[in-house]
Amino acid sequence: MASRGRRGGAPAREDEPRRDERTEQQTPTPQGPVLPPPPPVDYGVFMQGLTQAHTQAALQAQLEAQVSSSHMLLQRKTYCDCMEMSIKK
Repeated sequence: MASRGRRGGAPAREDEPRRDERTEQQTPTPQGPVLPPPPPVDYGVFMQGLTQAHTQAALQAQLEAQVSSSHMLLQRKTYCDCMEMSIKK
């Protein structure tokens, strides 16, 4: 019977694989063709594109907020105009 040191002082069981054997068993075997490494990345171009996309998204959100605000003001004005007309009648 193996008597390696373990947490809690319990001895290792005979049918239990050792720690190094377990790590070998957990390594997955690659399936299918092995792909070549990805091409190198130009991080300057990457960051420029990322910044441009972020700026465009922010401007789009700002434009949508302005359009929504204008639409709400127009609805309010139309409602107020209608109320004034009904009061005058």
